[in-house]
Amino acid sequence: MIRAGVIGGSGYTGGELIRLLLHHPEVHLDFVFSRTRRGESLYRTFPDLLGQTNLTYVDRPNAEADVVFLCLGHGNSGRFLEEWSFGTDTRIVDLSNEFRALENRWFGEREFIYGLPECHADAIAKAQNIANPGCFATAIELALLPLAAAGLLRETVHINAVTGSTGAGAGLSETAHFSWRNNNMSVYKPFTHQHLGEIQETLEKAGAVDPELYFLPHRGNFPRGIFATLYTAYAGSIEQAIDLYTAYYENAPFTFVTEVPVNLKQVINTNAAHLHLHLHQGKLLITSVLDNLLKGASGQAVENMNLMFGIPRETGLTLKAIGF
Repeated sequence: MIRAGVIGGSGYTGGELIRLLLHHPEVHLDFVFSRTRRGESLYRTFPDLLGQTNLTYVDRPNAEADVVFLCLGHGNSGRFLEEWSFGTDTRIVDLSNEFRALENRWFGEREFIYGLPECHADAIAKAQNIANPGCFATAIELALLPLAAAGLLRETVHINAVTGSTGAGAGLSETAHFSWRNNNMSVYKPFTHQHLGEIQETLEKAGAVDPELYFLPHRGNFPRGIFATLYTAYAGSIEQAIDLYTAYYENAPFTFVTEVPVNLKQVINTNAAHLHLHLHQGKLLITSVLDNLLKGASGQAVENMNLMFGIPRETGLTLKAIGF
């Protein structure tokens, strides 16, 4: 059994990781770390865990765990690793943005590999440390990677993506307040979102040449999920585009191309990403949907762990969509 630990296990991504790891057939959840909840039962924070675990929060991690997931706020992972050291065999999966940028993928002697399984599976399988991609980044990269790899991502890409309120984290803020968010919608960080850097690097590494991305992120009035639409110039037919995408994701167990228009409910509560293609007057429209807390965060982190430990990627991630 893989001995796993979760650092920062009181937020949305930490909570989803706990749920996944508790039901993973190859994992023993060894500890969940919190500075402020020591001794408190996990189900006090996550009432749905009542009857599923007797674990309580600890304030000292097990330095000999096989894998540790960092679910801390952005900018806190490095500080935590400075304070707590782990064995050389302990694998680290960081869910913050701290080690995603190419120029900042080292912490001491630890190198962090960018963990998008659809294009980095071989590197992930050999890695000791993973920088888990951002949620918007995952949806956008999956939508554009087949074009980049085929040398067809040459023109400006216009991106519009809406995320649920859980994308802002569990902390209190004006724009996460129910009265503000409900029956409302807003744009934020237009053209400057922090995920653009990792998206640009990933696409360039795949074969795109200095892709020009115009990204408009929006806050939606729903709890979870990302619904992204992207369009760019494309000279081929829709049949060629579908064949290109289908072939690229042929061996990806969680990313699917469909000829039927997609919606969020078909992926919420799963580790799946669904893509739909539409061609109009020389523009290829790609719609990409996923669950921001699973395929966009905790589910993808477990998928990366599976790769690192040489077990099937689907293990512990066969999840049911809400459907209705």
